[in-house]
Amino acid sequence: MSLSMRNQFAGTVTAITAGQAMATVRVRLEGGQDITAAITKDAVKDLGIADGSAVTALVKATEVALATGPVEGISIRNQLRGTVSGIDAGAAMASVKVDVDGGGLTAAITRDAVDALGLEAGSPVVALIKSTEISLATA
Repeated sequence: MSLSMRNQFAGTVTAITAGQAMATVRVRLEGGQDITAAITKDAVKDLGIADGSAVTALVKATEVALATGPVEGISIRNQLRGTVSGIDAGAAMASVKVDVDGGGLTAAITRDAVDALGLEAGSPVVALIKSTEISLATA
């Protein structure tokens, strides 16, 4: 299956915490960074997700925010450190490519944000992704 989601990260499930209807699934990405996805308990069961399962984490580019360093005092748990590898900027929006350990990701942000943050190729950044915006797929 081909998907329009540009951000696809291979990883291994390292922990599952089940709640009443939702579960958080911790995934160790191939590059060594951890992310957490919040998905339904039914999805965990239907996909057969367990500790040690191989999964692919999927994130739309529009759901990735960028910061110039780690952010404290925020509810967003997923903060992936990386380096800007390229920017394709239009008048209103920009597609920012970021190299992270184990791969790359794309963030769709405003041109104003690129300018305000002073982003350019080589800039260190932190990609911020809410756990509720990460989908998981199994083979």
